[in-house]
Amino acid sequence: MNDIEREDKLIAAASTLATEISPEKDLWPGIAAAIAQPTRSRWTPVFAQAAAIVLLVGASSSLTYFVVKDQQRVIEIVPSGLVFEQASFGGRYALGVDYQEARGDLVAQLDVELARLSPEAREEVELNLAMIRGAIAQINEALTDEPDNALLQELLVKTYREELALMQRVGGLTQHVMSRKDI
Repeated sequence: MNDIEREDKLIAAASTLATEISPEKDLWPGIAAAIAQPTRSRWTPVFAQAAAIVLLVGASSSLTYFVVKDQQRVIEIVPSGLVFEQASFGGRYALGVDYQEARGDLVAQLDVELARLSPEAREEVELNLAMIRGAIAQINEALTDEPDNALLQELLVKTYREELALMQRVGGLTQHVMSRKDI
């Protein structure tokens, strides 16, 4: 079927359709009712909901403010792992309690660990400890004359750290020697 035949059939079918539609007899009551009752806007419920939300948020914020304003709490945040201690030297102040306890524990452990070492190694460790402790005594004497000397204070702290490190290394040495399985 070609296009011309199809158009002819469509025109023939369209010519059979009615060209006029006559209205129903009494349409005025429906028209009058539609004019008398206006249609509701779709936006009215949305605005009402938005107003309710704003009112709710405002009321809860005000209530929270009045409850909390009289109960102001100060929260102190202390960083963990940091210890702030006054470290003045030169015989005026001792080192902190934590340091003294740690040092006491290491000294007690050192005596046990030294007994495990050979006589030559024990003599070497005791010589090194005597040198470090002598240096600590000399720095403390110098700090008695110049207690505000930052260089001497820093040197003393480093020397104390060296003493602790040496005592810890002795403990590690003996534990390593005692744990060897190939002997």
